[in-house]
Formats: sequence, structure tokens, C-alpha cells
Amino acid sequence: MKLWSGRFQKEADKTTNDFNSSIATDGRMFAEDIDGSVAHAAMLGAKGIIPAQDCAAIIAGLGELKAELAAGALTLDPDAEDIHTFIEQQLTVRIGDAGKRLHTGRSRNDQVATDIRLYLRGQCAELREQLTGLIAALRAKGDEYPGAVMPGYTHLQRAQPILFANHLLAYEEMFRRDLGRLEDAARRMNVSPLGSGALAGTGYPIDRAMTAAALGFDGFTASTLDGVSDRDFCIELSAALSLVMVHLSRLSEELILWCSWEFKFIELDDAFATGSSIMPQKKNPDLAELIRGKSGRVFGDLMGLLTMMKGLPLAYNKDMQEDKDAIFDAFDTVRLCLTAAVPMLATMTVLPENMRKAAAAGFINATDCADYLVGKGLPFRDAYKASGTLVARCIAAGLTLETLPLAEYRDVCPDFEADVFAFIALEACVIRRQQ
Repeated sequence: MKLWSGRFQKEADKTTNDFNSSIATDGRMFAEDIDGSVAHAAMLGAKGIIPAQDCAAIIAGLGELKAELAAGALTLDPDAEDIHTFIEQQLTVRIGDAGKRLHTGRSRNDQVATDIRLYLRGQCAELREQLTGLIAALRAKGDEYPGAVMPGYTHLQRAQPILFANHLLAYEEMFRRDLGRLEDAARRMNVSPLGSGALAGTGYPIDRAMTAAALGFDGFTASTLDGVSDRDFCIELSAALSLVMVHLSRLSEELILWCSWEFKFIELDDAFATGSSIMPQKKNPDLAELIRGKSGRVFGDLMGLLTMMKGLPLAYNKDMQEDKDAIFDAFDTVRLCLTAAVPMLATMTVLPENMRKAAAAGFINATDCADYLVGKGLPFRDAYKASGTLVARCIAAGLTLETLPLAEYRDVCPDFEADVFAFIALEACVIRRQQ
């Protein structure tokens, strides 16, 4: 029987039931739904709104349901309208009329709004742990090759020498910002909508502060209308997850480039690469490519949430049932990508010799060559021109700035001395920029 069946004279069409049902999605929130119901029942009993014996029976029955669902001894009914209906009906079957008192002073509108906040709070904690693991993997890989010099790039052109560890540090900073965004969003989300009712609260003398504290919320929503219709937290979390995927995708793109024969800066472990069905020589960075590709899926979840909410009047509308598909998928996808990314990074082999060779061949110490002349008193623009002229001579002769004879330097500018070679050494260039 539907919780809303009293008003209707006939059963809903099967198409209506199937289309309206959300248990396939919201069933994963069974623990949160039961926790919210336990807190609500305890408050109803404490306030004398329901008899103490009914309160005790409800809490005991809910505890049994939670244990059985967690253990797999009880399975969800796919024909149930939603997780709230399933649990309430199961409870009533077990404890009788006392179970029918559970929904006193509550609506499914504030119930689901509470459930999803509780569920996403747990998801945020798990994801923050994964991001912390990724940051640790990046730091460990950089520490493994502390002196490895590589070319830094702008416009995908070799630009200036940097340490491989410093390159990874840039990604550490990105993921640390992601951690901060998740923490901020989770903090704003951590207020209880329970007690908002359908939209206008309830006439029962409930204690919203009591249920909020019992569920670990920092407080409760000031507006009951906003309490049931707010999904900003879903959008904000989805935006934060989208930025995680932007950063994972950028990192993946570099790994894909670096393990190509054109770069060959790294070698992925065989356990985190795949081959070709027709080309036996291939070793493909499929995990990195899939992470890069799945970014679009998370971006789509964000766009779906924004579009769903943009035209909704207050308060609750059925459109909002679509929130869970989007935000759950975003979390699932990001967690899956992090699960793949961390061991892929941890097991990859870095090839510092190839990195240094690319750095030496790219004239990425040309700016330092100009800076050397500035130190001799030349204006930067004159020094810049002299250094560019030397690069052109190197290209014509098939040499590098390190191997170009001093006579060529002095022919371009007599201020060059033999110490220029120590000044433009790649390691020296890197050290100067770390001061």
C-alpha cells in the first residue's frame, strides 16, 4: 500500500509506479534513513508525542532492520516506492500499529532531505581520505626522484628547467584545494532539515535541536521551506567533484604524453596498462585515458543538477528526485577514478635520464643565459637578443648551449666568460629558482 493511498479511489497504473519509484537509487541510503528515523522516534518519545512503549518498539525494530539489511539477510523490495516506504512498511509488519506512529510530525520531504545530507557527509569523508592518499602518492613519487631535472612547458613547448618533484607539487596543490572545497561544502551541508515537514513545519511540539544533535548536525535549517527544497549542497559538491576530475584529467593527460615514445619520461607498471588485440608491441595507458574520459561524465552530473533546479518554485517538487542519481554517480565516478589513479602513480617508473636529455635539447636555459649578461650590466632586452642569437647558432650547428664553444658566445657578446657554462647548467638554473 502506498503511504499516500487514502486520497485515491484506484490503484496507480504500473507505469506510474515504475516511473515514480526511486528505491533503485535511494535504497543505498537505508542506514541513513533508519538513523534519521531512530532520532525522530526518540524525540517523539521524549516530547510525549508518542507513547514511550511505542517509541521503544520502533527503535528496537529499526535496529533489527538496519542489522539485517547491512548483513544481506533482508533485501530491498524493488516494487517499493522508495526506501522510506519500504522501511516503514517493514517496521509495521514487525511491530504492528506502533510502526504507524513513526511518521508523526514528519514528511518524506524532510526525511529524504535529511537522508541525503547524512549519506553525502559520509561520502565526503571517504573521498577526502582518498584524496589524501593521492597527495601522499604524489609526494612519495617526487621524493623517490629528488634531483630529477625535466623541462617545464608552456604551450606544450619546452620552457624552463624544473625538478620533476616540483611538477608533481603543482598537482599536490590542486588536490589540496579540492580537499578544502569538499570540507567547506560538507560544513555548509551539515544542518538538519528534519522537522521542516512537507514545507511549513508541524503543529506537534517537536524538538529540532534534539534530532539535529542526535544525528551529528551542527544545527537545523532556519527556513522550513528551504529545508525541504534546498539542493545547493548537491550542486556545490558536484562542482567540487568536477574540479577534482579536471585535475585528475590534466594529470592523466600528462601521464599519457610522458609514457609515449615521443616523451618516454615514465614507464607505467604492467599491472596498470593494457595491450592491443592486433598490435603486439602496444602498451596502452588505458586507465589514465579512462580517467580523462570519465571527467565528462561528472561534468554532466553537475549540468544535470543545475538544470534540474534552475526553474523550480518553492518548495519541494518531484523533479528533485533526480538529485540522487546525479550526485551519487558523481561520487561513485570520482572514487573509482581515485582508486585507479593512486596505485598507477605509486607503481610507475620515472626515467630521469630521458627527462634531462629533453631538458638539455630544448634550450630551456636560454633565459638564464640572458640573465647572466644582465648580471654583467647589459639591459635585459639586449641580453635577451644575444641569447636568442646563440640559440639560433646552436640550432644551425646541431649543438646545445652547454656544448656551444665559448668563442661563439664571445662573438655574439664579449661580456661572456668561461663561467657562463656553470651558470647555465640545468641543475644550477633549478637551484637558483628555488632560492
